[in-house]
Parts: sequence; C-alpha cells; structure tokens
Amino acid sequence: MSTYLLIHGGWHGGWCWDKVKPLLEAEGHTVMAPDLPGHGDDTTPISEVSMDLYARATVDFAAQASEPVIVVGHSMTGLSNSQAVEYAPEKFKAQVFMAAFLLSNGQCLLDQAQPDTENLVLRNLTFSEDQSQMTFNLDAVKDALYGECSDEDVAWAKERLHAQASAPFGTPVQLSEERWGSVPRYYVECLRDCAITPKSQKQMYTANPCEKVFTIDTDHSPFMSRPEELVKHLSSI
Repeated sequence: MSTYLLIHGGWHGGWCWDKVKPLLEAEGHTVMAPDLPGHGDDTTPISEVSMDLYARATVDFAAQASEPVIVVGHSMTGLSNSQAVEYAPEKFKAQVFMAAFLLSNGQCLLDQAQPDTENLVLRNLTFSEDQSQMTFNLDAVKDALYGECSDEDVAWAKERLHAQASAPFGTPVQLSEERWGSVPRYYVECLRDCAITPKSQKQMYTANPCEKVFTIDTDHSPFMSRPEELVKHLSSI
C-alpha cells in the first residue's frame, strides 16, 4: 500500500478529490487531499500566495506521512509539486502529473500556456485591478474544465471555485536532474482537455520523459468525470 498526496490545481481546493479519495482508501491506501495556501478553507491572504509558498506547503504535507508519498498534481500544481520535489526529493516516492504542467528548469506556466492558443482558460480570466489575482468566467468553466462532467458536478464545483493568485503563473521553476530528476515521473493525459490541450500535454511529456503515460478519454477534470479510471492508473504506480 502507498501514501498518496493529492494536490488540487488553480481556483480549486482539496474538495475536488472527493470522488477519488474514498476509492483509493477502499484499496487500503493512505490519502491526503489538503488545501494549498489561499485555497479552500485555508485563510492565507491571496497577496501572500506564491509558487514557493505552494511548494513549501507541499513539502510540509509530505512530511506528515510515515513514508515517501506519491504526489499527484493537477494542472498548475504540476509546477509547484516539481519545485517541492526539488526541495525535498527524499519525501517523494513518485510524482504524477495529471493533465498538469510538466516543465523544464527555468520555465514558467505562461511559457507553455500562452502559445497554446486553443486552450479555453487564458481567454476566460478576469484580473483584479492590480493584476494580483484572477477569477474564472463561470459561464465558461464547463467547456474549459468540466466538459465530460455531469451538470450536478459542474454546479457543485462552481460554488467552490475561488480567486487564484497570479504570481505562481509567471514564476519559473528551479529544477535539477540530481534532485527533481531523481524521483520517477508519471503523466496522465486527457484527450478531451480544453484547458491544457492534448497537443500541449504531449509536448511536455516528450520534452521530459516519464516512466509511463496513462491516457484517459476525458476532460481536464478526471477526478470528477472519470474517478474510477483515474484511480486504476494511480493504483498501478
């Protein structure tokens, strides 16, 4: 049995794993699905949120486990998880990028997202006056994030989405082969993803090869649209 640390993506909180966590636990695994700083029930002011804060919080979460964890990052948190692994590789058994940003040393999220002109995220964001945070156009979230999810699940998620700090999107990761590269990588690609398109996902896992690439024929949010299939892949690691 393994310990899984499930890290939600931008705008979300640990709540997004509510369908996945019990399925993994039913197989005997230990599962943590915390809120990152400034997300969910965490009260960190959004003005204090940074890539480094996400990464150090992730290391702290991993340190609570009795063994190295399998850390799963969705979307944006592929980057902060990578940075966390760089900081403390001994705390991580494997790193899973689930429809997530898998970038090389010195790259930031926008380096990959902006050229991907078919993604539906960047065009549906509203920035605060000081550009420090972004809100998602709720009329667009089904098409962008939850295309294969039920209407009930979409409504449930909409009620829980929070503003997202801008700073992590423009912060380059600082990674080394000696530390980050020493922890096995896995990728879960989603073939109907409109947030990080399949073309973009393939570019990333080709540039940074993984032990295995799992494929799910679904949207950007398999934790809601295909939880059983996702758990099958995660359990095989």
